[in-house]
Amino acid sequence: MAEAWRIVKARLAAEAFTGEGARRFGGRWNARGLALVYASEHLATAVLEMLVHMRPVIPREKLLLFRVRMSDALIERLPAKSLPAGWRLYPPSAITTGIGDRWAREARTAVLAVPSAIVPEETNFLLNPEHRDFRKIRVSAPEPFFFDERLSGI
Repeated sequence: MAEAWRIVKARLAAEAFTGEGARRFGGRWNARGLALVYASEHLATAVLEMLVHMRPVIPREKLLLFRVRMSDALIERLPAKSLPAGWRLYPPSAITTGIGDRWAREARTAVLAVPSAIVPEETNFLLNPEHRDFRKIRVSAPEPFFFDERLSGI
């Protein structure tokens, strides 16, 4: 059983597991138009992923934390060593969006484990809300989450 964490702005809670944000804006592992849900294996990695996307950090912003549990049988793993050079570029390129788009279109699994571009030794998960096994993924009730005020200078 694998565990993951997802932090979202409270006002977006209703769409936290629809993939709507990634569909609208795209992401490292998907082009615009493809709905995917991003989560991190560790809570600290989920915090780092939020920090790189939130500028400035607003310590009192209303955020929600979700714990995600999924069977290992639902996960395809993509190790960093198998990725081509340049996969960590910012902004993300077609190198990674093509990989995620192809995985989602082929519907090989409900979850793809990928390395974090921030800390490649850590794992992020892409959840495909269109996959038939997506319903097997268990999501906790949301809990309030706040950044430490000392992060406001970042």
